[in-house]
Amino acid sequence: MQPKEIKKMIEAGLPGAQAKVYSNDNTHFEAVVIYAGFADKMIVKQHQMVYATLGNHIQSNDIHALSLKTYTPQEWEKIQTQA
Repeated sequence: MQPKEIKKMIEAGLPGAQAKVYSNDNTHFEAVVIYAGFADKMIVKQHQMVYATLGNHIQSNDIHALSLKTYTPQEWEKIQTQA
């Protein structure tokens, strides 16, 4: 699986989300997901929302590992101004 495919699935499953997906081997992935719908949700719930967009691709091992960082647009903007 390619990072761009995962990006499309996340963004389709979370309308309005912005996803940045990286991989060195196309089985282990890192994703940054910025989504207004994460507001007022615990990080576990945010990650569950992202995993739900990927369907059975994790269970089928198309995606062996996924490291997630999730942010609201406001949190992301704050991080960017500090960098």
